Amino acid sequence: MSATNQNIAKPALELKDLRKSFGKSEIIRGVNLEVRAGERVAVIGPNGAGKSTLFNLISGRFEASSGDVILHGQRINGLKPYEINRKGLSRSFQITNIFPQLSVFENLRCSVLWSLGYKYTFLKFLVNLDDANAKAKELMEMINLDKKRDVLAVNLTYAEQRALEIGITIGGGASVILLDEPTAGMSRSETTRFIALIKSVTEGKTLLTVEHDMGVVFGLADRIAVVVYGEVIAFDTPDAVRANAKVQEAYLGSSVADAQAGGH
Repeated sequence: MSATNQNIAKPALELKDLRKSFGKSEIIRGVNLEVRAGERVAVIGPNGAGKSTLFNLISGRFEASSGDVILHGQRINGLKPYEINRKGLSRSFQITNIFPQLSVFENLRCSVLWSLGYKYTFLKFLVNLDDANAKAKELMEMINLDKKRDVLAVNLTYAEQRALEIGITIGGGASVILLDEPTAGMSRSETTRFIALIKSVTEGKTLLTVEHDMGVVFGLADRIAVVVYGEVIAFDTPDAVRANAKVQEAYLGSSVADAQAGGH
């Protein structure tokens, strides 16, 4: 995404003074974040910083104690996760979330049904839904699993299951995608291929991802939000974050040097 496009793009997702407390413990402490339409933002921070809680607030799994989550100019606080999904935001999880006893093709076909208008009607046999079948086939090719069409999801490799989950995540046509540690547990070669896949399937979409691998972060993100103790201490380009002494002290340390050297 070019700097010019970033400057003119309208916010796809805004967080305004977002807060979340569990009892007396304030986990998210006044987060303000504005993600432009079409850009890729990585959220990083140490364990316990509040990154997963932030994702749960955005996607409706948790209700905010105060503050606002705004999607395409509309406040979505208090909506259920499926309602937020239907407004154009979809997410993946740290633990792979697929239908293990369905085939690759069947998983993907399930993901596109609602967006194509089929909702809860079972009056038609799925095999006769030409548009759903065509969309599932397209997704299958996008995530490079077309040769595994009839393989049960449970029998895929870990990396293939993660690719399938991304296919399911984008299958509903959401314009804002949240990926929670998408490359966790992958080898370096798998990670490299997966970065290319993420870039390809999220082209033209807004991406917000939590990631610990600094090689992935600096290779994927247009901007990086650094979260420490429930607060965003920096939100800037990868180069600016690399050079930020406050960020290095709080979190990055030697990981920055590794990323600059091309390592993970």
